[in-house]
Amino acid sequence: MDEETRYEAVRSRDARFDGAFFFAVATTGIYCRPSCPAVTPKRANVRFYPTAAAAQHSGFRACRRCRPDAAPGSAEWDQRADVVGRAMRMIGDGVVDREGVSGLAGRLGYSARQVQRQLTAELGAGPVALARAQRAHTARLLLQTTALPVTDIAFAAGFASVRQFNDTMRAVYDSTPTALRGASGSGPGEDPARRGRERPAAGVPLRLAHRGPHRTGALFDQLAAEALPGIEQLTGPAGARVYRRTLRLPHGTGIVAVGERGGHGSGTSAARPGGWLEAKLHLADLRDLTTAVQRLRRLFDLDADPFAVDERLGADPELAPLVAARPGLRAPGAAEAEEFAVRVLAGPEESRRLLLRHGTPLERPCGTLTHVFPAPAALRAEPGPVGALAAALTEGRLSLDPGADREEAHRAFLALPGADAAAAAQIRARALGDPDTAHPGEDPPDSWRPWRTYAHQHLRQGAPQLPYAERKSSR
Repeated sequence: MDEETRYEAVRSRDARFDGAFFFAVATTGIYCRPSCPAVTPKRANVRFYPTAAAAQHSGFRACRRCRPDAAPGSAEWDQRADVVGRAMRMIGDGVVDREGVSGLAGRLGYSARQVQRQLTAELGAGPVALARAQRAHTARLLLQTTALPVTDIAFAAGFASVRQFNDTMRAVYDSTPTALRGASGSGPGEDPARRGRERPAAGVPLRLAHRGPHRTGALFDQLAAEALPGIEQLTGPAGARVYRRTLRLPHGTGIVAVGERGGHGSGTSAARPGGWLEAKLHLADLRDLTTAVQRLRRLFDLDADPFAVDERLGADPELAPLVAARPGLRAPGAAEAEEFAVRVLAGPEESRRLLLRHGTPLERPCGTLTHVFPAPAALRAEPGPVGALAAALTEGRLSLDPGADREEAHRAFLALPGADAAAAAQIRARALGDPDTAHPGEDPPDSWRPWRTYAHQHLRQGAPQLPYAERKSSR
């Protein structure tokens, strides 16, 4: 999009572009999401930025009305396989908070100076500023949706000290944490009536924003079919199910719950431009909050751009009726990439055996959730393909991190015993979040790019009893 097209999106308050870019107003010093309901500023006073961090780096403060920090993430970072895209996925996963810029650079295979230069040149902000913006957004969400003590929020959001937390909140929002907690609003994630009733022991309640309609029913059906007892559980009737699962996180374990019935455009027949899914997180260490949220966003594909996907795939005669029947169909990711890879290679029954034999019992089981899936290091002694996969993951010969090089990971997985093209495609699409994965036997045309993963989902949902080749030959 050029700047004139972006301005038209702002003038029409088009929510489809929330999170895809941000605009700032030179005369007010405020930056907003495109759908901000305020009076449209004059074109001469508007500046455009690819990220909130870039707007903050240029001296603008977040709008208190449209809550740009509550916008969905940009789908661009999932599409891109270059250094900038990989870096953005890892920053979102909290790598800079845990390992610093040097850790991020090491994972990317570049020097810290090269990473800083590339991010600043393209996004207008370096890795420290991008991570700082993410911490500030997380902190504001917690301040306005939970009763957690301010000190707990500071460390849960990733700040190294309370002083750093206070300074950042003043710089980004021109307000103190206490004032932000007392503010009311109508953006996603804000519910003052509920806020007063929540206690930290009850978990951290969040609203996970998404762009456009979200076919929650189809995604929950898939999760139900794949659920592994002991670490996953679905309860409730269709249309109001709750998905719960355990997570192994950098600083401890967690149990997360996401409801099928969301807000605005989350339903199975939704046509609204956006909405959210209700979630609750129980974490052994609040420092894992950012990582847990990002894993849920990947699992439920909340940063996708369904408008772009449906427009491209809907133009194909083969896919048009499927897209029309299921607008907003998402391509689920994986809550834990390494776990997903093991389960793909092992199969359901063997995965259950591995869980019972090597899984880590929860200190406090919750219903049928009793374990955390074993880490790769615990599976190295297993014979056959599972042991080989675990060794490759443990030794670093195969990386499934959010910012991993997808082509390199694909080749490394195929080199393992027992691996085949079908398993590699599943891992690439879900564990690595590649929206343009071609599955064996489908022979997708180039016109489906860069959304071949979503085309596979439509074909799978539209006629799961027949492979694509048979459907194509029967026309």
